[in-house]
Amino acid sequence: MDWDLVVIFGFILLIIAMVLPFAYVVNQRVQQHEQKKLELQARIEEAKAAQAVQPTETQAALEDRLRVLERIVTDPSNDLSRQIEDLRTLDARQETAQ
Repeated sequence: MDWDLVVIFGFILLIIAMVLPFAYVVNQRVQQHEQKKLELQARIEEAKAAQAVQPTETQAALEDRLRVLERIVTDPSNDLSRQIEDLRTLDARQETAQ
């Protein structure tokens, strides 16, 4: 048997034995990183969905004003000018609160 071939084969096996564990460790780190990245993206999406569901103060104020306007338009027996003044005072109170 040629000893040169045995030495070369042994050298190749030694390099493979050193590279494979390193590659395994690097692969595990990459997978952990990807998993954490996906978890963070899921948290971001959950936060966005929760924020979209909860009405903001501005949206709530606009909805209140819209309800008042709908009452004004649909109920002719109410005093229109009084309700308009109520809207103005409501708007003034909101501006002072901010």
